[in-house]
Order: sequence, then structure tokens, then C-alpha cells
Amino acid sequence: MALASLGLALSSHHTIRLPLVFCVRKVRHSGSVAAVESVVEPVSLVKEEGEGGHVPVTKHGVAGRDSKGHQWKKLSSEELGISTKLISKPTKTVLNGLRRKGYEVYLVGGCVRDLILKRTPKDFDVITSAGLKEVRKTFSRCEIVGKRFPICHVHVNDTIVEVSSFSTSGSGSKSSCKFSNYFSKPSGCNERDYIRWRNCLQRDFTINGLMYDPYTKIVFDYMGGMEDIRKAKVRTVIPANVSFVDDCARILRAVRIAARLRFRFTREIALSVRELSSSVLRLDKGRILMEMNYMLAFGSAEASLRLLWKFGLLEILLPIQASYFASQGFRRRDERSNMLLSLFSNLDKLVAPNQPCHSSLWIAILAFHKALVDQPRDPLVIAAFSLAVHSGGSLFEAVEIARRISQPHDQSFDELLDPRDLDFNDALIDHVVDLAASVKAVLCKMTDPCYVSQAMSKYPQAPWSDLVFIPWALSLRVSKIFECVIRGMERGSVPRRGKNINYDSLALGSLKEVRHVFARIVFDTIYPPNQNRKHFST
Repeated sequence: MALASLGLALSSHHTIRLPLVFCVRKVRHSGSVAAVESVVEPVSLVKEEGEGGHVPVTKHGVAGRDSKGHQWKKLSSEELGISTKLISKPTKTVLNGLRRKGYEVYLVGGCVRDLILKRTPKDFDVITSAGLKEVRKTFSRCEIVGKRFPICHVHVNDTIVEVSSFSTSGSGSKSSCKFSNYFSKPSGCNERDYIRWRNCLQRDFTINGLMYDPYTKIVFDYMGGMEDIRKAKVRTVIPANVSFVDDCARILRAVRIAARLRFRFTREIALSVRELSSSVLRLDKGRILMEMNYMLAFGSAEASLRLLWKFGLLEILLPIQASYFASQGFRRRDERSNMLLSLFSNLDKLVAPNQPCHSSLWIAILAFHKALVDQPRDPLVIAAFSLAVHSGGSLFEAVEIARRISQPHDQSFDELLDPRDLDFNDALIDHVVDLAASVKAVLCKMTDPCYVSQAMSKYPQAPWSDLVFIPWALSLRVSKIFECVIRGMERGSVPRRGKNINYDSLALGSLKEVRHVFARIVFDTIYPPNQNRKHFST
């Protein structure tokens, strides 16, 4: 049987073990705020080589104070519980290569925050005392990229490690000139502290302003990042309204970070996000797509959508989906779920920061859901549709298997019709093909600014947006996911086998892998694995 790889258990009583419901281990992280509660009071003494000899640190780790009264600290990475096992091999190669040349080298930014929270970082940023030309000389496969903010791309096997230099990072930028209005040199710091401190001022949020020396095992906290990690707060380094005007992409990064870490905004950030939300329209569409992909493809899609809705960004970025939230009577702080959130919740269970999906997958989910909003369907049609997508277009087999599903569907979704009599396979196949055609039609609408601009027309108080950040070429790629259902199996096509997800293929957008994961998400949403238990308990 072509779909045997789905793990189906067929019996003579026509029961079925749910296809597409597999035990795929989701990468879970134990790093909660509680994990850092006990480490905000660091070691009694750490040593730093260089001018001034040993640098004393009190039992609270306070080494100085800036002009605003912020305590800055040097903390023991061992007491923070940082494990170097979470640092990727390519990053270690770069760190060791620069260290052997005698340069200072640090990890900086969000990766340090994630290491403290026992999370696997999405990527690693390295900063060094070496100039960019020295970095390029150190590694055989390395080039300098960027004009305004030049960095080095070091190629280690198939991975690119980004390396910046203290000598160029932030130098000459508009932002660096503004910092002098908010900060002055802290007391009690030597020249090397001052260089590190100046660099941390360039960071967007305090929790990203941490610097980690893996050789001396010291974490430098000049911005109060550890305190905000303990409080589970996202706070800008400079006043939020100034920070977001300077770079409106920080608004989207704030949402992404808060969603991924389950952190809260400070009051100042919350007010500034609401006031300046429309400023994100000034961003390049490619940048918006990148930021949306970070939100939806790395394991925090549901939380991201909730935050985008809560702070009035969804109607600007995804007006079609915002219209759905409004039509459902969803309040800004609503804790209920709906079908769109359930679809993305099931996506979150299968991906992670170090195991993301290609953007074509979450765009396919958006289009599929909109097709159901426009025309609700029988659960049997959706089951056969998901099986047909998974198999690459084997419609007759998909229909036969779908008919033998005994699992109750989720009855809470308005997008699902009450089961109807679809006794003939030809009739069921027609409905499945029509659903695939509807999804493809929605994809065309999602790339039409005129259609997008009318999505919120029923809600005149909402901001107007005709934003389309999905390029036409990408929408065509998404369309191919469903082409097999309309045209049947491609000639010479071999159905995907096996239950496990190939995350390398998924990240690259392999058609078979994307179809496989899409089908699982849809099936698990319509027929939740725990629905049987709920059904019998009632």
C-alpha cells in the first residue's frame, strides 16, 4: 500500500490508527526563568587579564555603575549553568581559530541569552578584537560583507558563522551618536570594559546586550540583561520610542523574542509598539518576510500570532488573518483558541529554533485555512485532502483510507461542516480536488494588494494596509504543494516513505518533506490525538 509508511493500523472492524499522528520528538527546552533565579548573585571573584590587573567583583557581581544608575556585572558562566555543549561545532572552530591568533573573542547577543536559559540558540554571533581583514586572513573561506555595518562571513563546512569586530561594529552609525544622550562612561571600568560596554550599547534589547568569554568563563552584563531575564521582561537599551523610530524592525524583533521566550514587554515597549505599529510598513518587503519567517517557522508561531493581534500589528502585516480574528469576536487579550491558532500550534510541535521549516510551509497553512474560512468543508473531505497531499496525489488510496477513520473530529471549529453523506468515491474526490483548487486561488489573492487592502473593510476603525510581502515566485512554490491533488501523481513520482522528519530537507523546502509535514499538521488539527479520550469522557 502506497500509504503504509504513514503508520496506519487497519483492522477488519474498519478502525484505523491515526495516520500522520506520529511520535516525533519535539526539541524541548528546560530553560525557564526559574533556571536563572538562583544565579543572579554570582561568584565572589573573577579574574581578567590586562590593564589594572585583577578586577574585583562583589558577591553580587557588581563591578560598576553607569550614569543612569544601572549596575553592570561580571558573572561566572559556570554558576549561570552555561553548557559549552550547546555551542555549535562551526562556532567553536571560529572561536578557537581567532583565539589561537591571540585575539579576544566573545559570543554576543541572543545566543548568550539562550545559553543562560538552557535553550539551543538559533545562531551564534561572534565579536573579536581582530579587525575584519585579520579575520579574513585567519580563515581560508571568509569574506567581508555589508557596507554600512561590515562583518565577516566565515564558512565552516556548510555553515556560515558571522563575525564582527570591535573596530567596526556600530562605528559611525546614527545610533551610536544618540547613545551619548542617555549614557556616559561607567565608573570603575578600564579600557577593555569601556570597549565592551560601548558595543553593548548598540544592542536592541537588554537581554541581547550580554557578552560571553568562553575561555575566561565570564559573562559581561553592562545593560542589566540578567535582571530582565530574571523578570522575564523585554526592555530596550535606550528609550523604546527612540529605539523603534531609529529602527522599526526592532518592533518585530521584540514580538519575536517575547513570543519565543514567553517574556512580557515593559510598559514602555507596549505603548511604543502600539503607537508606532504602522511604521513597520517602511521596511523592505524582503525584511518583513524574513522577520515573519523568524516568528512562524522556528517553533513560536502561535504565540507570535497572538502577540501580533494583541498589539495591533496583525491587521498591518496579515490583514486577511486579522479579519478572521475580528470575525471570530477575538479580543486583543483573548486566551481562547481558534482553528488558525490550532494549526500553528501543531506546527510549533514539529519545529524548533535549530530545526525550522521553510517559509512555504507556513504560507501554505495560511492559504489552506483561508480557503476553509471562505468555504467550510466536511471533515472527511479535509482528511482525504491531507492524505492526498501527503502521498503526492494518490487520490483513490487517500479516499479509501479516509473513509475508514473512526476518530472523532474537533467539533469546535466553524470551518468544519457537520459530516454529510458522501457515499460515492467520485463525489468525495471532486470535493477534495475543489478544496485544492480553492487553496491555490487563495494564494493568488494573498499576493494581490487590492484584495488584501479590502480584507479589513468591515472594520473601518482598523488601520488600512495593502501589504503583500510574499513574492510571486514563492507563492508559485507554495502552489506546487497542492498541484498533485488537482493533476494526480506526477509521472515517476515515488510516495514519501518513513515517519521521521528530515529537517535539513524541510528547511530547504523539499516538496515531499513540506507536503509530509503540512499533511500531519492538518490531520492533527482536524482529528486531535487526544480527541478520542475527550470524546469518551463526555
